[in-house]
Amino acid sequence: LYLPQERRRLHHGLRERLQRLPAARDPRDLTPRARSKGRAASPGSGWRPLEQHALRGGLRGAVDTSLSQASILIVDDDSRSLFALQELLQSATQKVVLANSGEEALQCVLKEDFAAILLDARMPGVDGFETARLIRERERSRHTPIIFLTGAAEDVHSVFRGYEAGAVDYIVKPLVPEILKSKLSVFVELYNKNAVLIREIAERTRAEEQLRKSEENLRALAAHLQSVREEEWTRIAREIHDELGQSLTGLKMDLTWVANRLPVDQRVLAEKTKSMSGLIDNTIQSVRKIASRLRPEVLDQLGLTAAIGWHAGDFRKRTGIRCKLSLPSDTPMLDRERATAAFRIFQELLTNVARHAGATRIDVAVQAESGALVLTVEDNGKGIAESAIYDPKSLGLLGMRERVLPFGGAIEIAGAQGKGTKVRVSIPLGLK
Repeated sequence: LYLPQERRRLHHGLRERLQRLPAARDPRDLTPRARSKGRAASPGSGWRPLEQHALRGGLRGAVDTSLSQASILIVDDDSRSLFALQELLQSATQKVVLANSGEEALQCVLKEDFAAILLDARMPGVDGFETARLIRERERSRHTPIIFLTGAAEDVHSVFRGYEAGAVDYIVKPLVPEILKSKLSVFVELYNKNAVLIREIAERTRAEEQLRKSEENLRALAAHLQSVREEEWTRIAREIHDELGQSLTGLKMDLTWVANRLPVDQRVLAEKTKSMSGLIDNTIQSVRKIASRLRPEVLDQLGLTAAIGWHAGDFRKRTGIRCKLSLPSDTPMLDRERATAAFRIFQELLTNVARHAGATRIDVAVQAESGALVLTVEDNGKGIAESAIYDPKSLGLLGMRERVLPFGGAIEIAGAQGKGTKVRVSIPLGLK
């Protein structure tokens, strides 16, 4: 800790100290460690042309305020250099981390990420070259910019060795503060932009994951609603068929009993009972149709292909549209849920043809293909525009797609104006 007057005095003498600390001296004045660090350097040696331009004022004083948002690691076995660099950078950066050896630097890198690393090339023990190589071997710190600092003009071999170890720059002391700040500002700005990008990617990933989960929940809910609806339709169909149908049948039998016991001269009553009997017959047929459309018994008793054949025949009678069927007898059986989904899609497809296609013929085919049951419906109607295929407002198409998604199925729709429409429905068999 220093008194304010001492701190101001140190601050004003910072430039002189930075330039003086690593400067060439009489070898007799150097400690053995300092003497082993090499030759003295002339001020400004080792700079590239752009840096020489910076010395002349092109980048002088250019300090990015984004330095305050990142950490800089300074590695040097000379405590005076560490202190001087800390005093230089701590006002412009949020955090300056110091390490006085390669081993300590590696520990720091394991604890946090850095915008840049200022690394002394010549240190006892694990030197700067080995430290840089170890930093590069770690995946998380592989791309951290490393700037080598040296107190002597290195030979070409040493410079190449530094770049091979992972350095992005090589600075010879004495340092020029403006240039050092300018170099670091570039790396810090890149670090901050990368941090923002990573944060945005993480937020987008979380949003996409939440959206995916929401879509899965909605699909699960839709599948559950469809299952509940099918169960309700089955229950209603059974009640209509069993209770209402039986009641109508009983009424028909009672009416027949009454008609058989009318006197011969009661022609008016006889005609009336005959008319009532006809109405009851029509009502019974309507009840059976309603029950079959809610949940056809043939689907539960004979399977999907039989239900498709039955519904196609009923469709032909109601609309007059010819249906050509290709329903092999060896078509694999689907479980109840898959068969129901395929049949409801088939019903919807025929309804769409009757309402919108203006077709006179429909070709229907069912076949097994690559572990899936494939239902194909093709008509010769007016076709469908490509924009309508993916129209989110088309609840019919959306509903069909939602029916096959829980089983990993797919629906392909192809068509063109005036050339008919072809729909291919694929539902995995779900065999174990």
